[in-house]
Amino acid sequence: MAPPVTEPARPAGHAARIWGLIRDPAPGRLSYALRIAAGCTATVLVGEIWQVPDLGVPALVALALWQKDRVTNVVAGVALNLLVVVLLAAIYAVVRLTLDHTVIFVAYITVLSFCFFFLGSASKLKPVAYMLGLIIIYGLVAVEEVPIGEIITRALLYTDLFLLVPGAVMVVLGLLICPSPRQVATEGIAARLRTSAMLLRGASPKEQTHAALLLRAGGAEMLKALTMAKLEYLWKPSDLACLHQAANSSVTLLALAHAAQAEGATAPQSLITTLEDMADIFSHARYPVDITAPNIPAGQPALQAIATLLTVFTVPEAKPAPDKTEKKKKDGFFTADAFTNPEHVRFAVKGTAGVMISYVFFRSINWPGIHTCIITCFIVALPTTGEMVSKLTLRIVGACIGGAIGILSIIFILPHMQGITAFLILVAVVSLLAAWIKTADERIAYSGFQIGLAFYLSDLNGFGPTTDMTTARDRIVGILVGNFITYAVFTTFWPTSAYAGIAPCLKAVTTQLEKLRRAVGPQARANVMASLQSALSEGERQVEYALAEPLHMRRSMKNLDALQSAFTDAEQIGTDILEGTPPDPVHRIAALEKLTS
Repeated sequence: MAPPVTEPARPAGHAARIWGLIRDPAPGRLSYALRIAAGCTATVLVGEIWQVPDLGVPALVALALWQKDRVTNVVAGVALNLLVVVLLAAIYAVVRLTLDHTVIFVAYITVLSFCFFFLGSASKLKPVAYMLGLIIIYGLVAVEEVPIGEIITRALLYTDLFLLVPGAVMVVLGLLICPSPRQVATEGIAARLRTSAMLLRGASPKEQTHAALLLRAGGAEMLKALTMAKLEYLWKPSDLACLHQAANSSVTLLALAHAAQAEGATAPQSLITTLEDMADIFSHARYPVDITAPNIPAGQPALQAIATLLTVFTVPEAKPAPDKTEKKKKDGFFTADAFTNPEHVRFAVKGTAGVMISYVFFRSINWPGIHTCIITCFIVALPTTGEMVSKLTLRIVGACIGGAIGILSIIFILPHMQGITAFLILVAVVSLLAAWIKTADERIAYSGFQIGLAFYLSDLNGFGPTTDMTTARDRIVGILVGNFITYAVFTTFWPTSAYAGIAPCLKAVTTQLEKLRRAVGPQARANVMASLQSALSEGERQVEYALAEPLHMRRSMKNLDALQSAFTDAEQIGTDILEGTPPDPVHRIAALEKLTS
């Protein structure tokens, strides 16, 4: 039986762990961050040319929504502008009727906020719902400042430009500098092959940590890229099917390489060379065929499983013809429990409460400069208390870093700039820092976004660089106030514990284990194993969030230790099945299922 494939020991201390996540060389991370920085800088340049006010907002949209490949960028950019045109048309009519009636106007903002938070929780619009809400509510607040006929129209048009500019940049620049989704997928496969070779050769603790993070990422991103590649109509369906199988096989191979290292197996150099040669082929957006695996001595089940997998690495799983009489249920726009699960409504109510408390707060103290607290509410709202607690420090640190960079640049850099070139270089450098952290592991990505948020809203006031320290101060204060209000609301009213989400995650893991146990053939097992890794990652993250919750909430988590150990046991069961040496898997899986009840 293989030992469990656990994440190797990280450097002691929370700070060391965070630093490890910051510097982790995830595949394609640097190029992705560079393209995000280019997109943000181009957005600022276009905004400067068109003299769009509050340039920090469109730059923030570009930072938030920029995608890895050209197809997804185009789809996101077009959808963004189509949605905002419809929304602005409705908003304009309502504003003209309600702006002179404060109570109705505030009620309208409340309803809109609720709708956007609900869509973010219960629909497929989640990636952009919060950003749309941010832009629209921000535009309405700006309109309220200048309730005069033509100025209202101009303010709404500028609100449209907040999305039109980054959307256009995503479409045009994205097509020019972003790789094809097929290239993104093949680079992901190549990275996993190289990491597997590194493990078989002997990896340092730092390299083992990188390999563990890459394994837990699963294959979802590669499969999504291959789905988007179909929209290009440049690739043969048979080639994409082979790459689909290779993506899942690469995840499974990485899991087996982990197991081989844990078992102390000695991999022959010919196997390592084969993996590296395959990685070189995939890195050029191609894939190998007729792979010949080297002979593996008996007594090394993980290496033998790798050799077997290599022979069918890019051969799609043979599936029975679909039954035409059986209608396939299509996923709708809303999630299956959108109108039955009260958590969606509660989340929307809490998010709306945070927005309205922020709105009333800066209005009541007559400090309009801190209106960025409203923007912050849309950005930092999270569904569980554990997530709020675990990410609060990172968000505040990110806001302070971005704010400090913004203020220091106002004092020492901006007064000495003579042209737009130097200013754009400053924007590009800070955008690259924010993008690098944003593209890291989900545990620290929020801090990267907060760096960009604080810097953009401090230094991009109006349609040019600012030297106004008051504006920078007010907007940073607004960001911190928004963080505090959102945290206070979400942890006080209907606090949702991450513990409640652990059992469903474990149930998903056991379902995948049962599929893996029943799977016939190395391709079928590889396809299930990739899904299993994603399920394990989600479950382990839920455990981390539960452990971050306050003591009075953890006291009611009776089975937390058992549930935490269950994911380690599940990984071991999955590895044993892959190696073909699973002792009594039925009873082991059944024991895990008992914990979900």
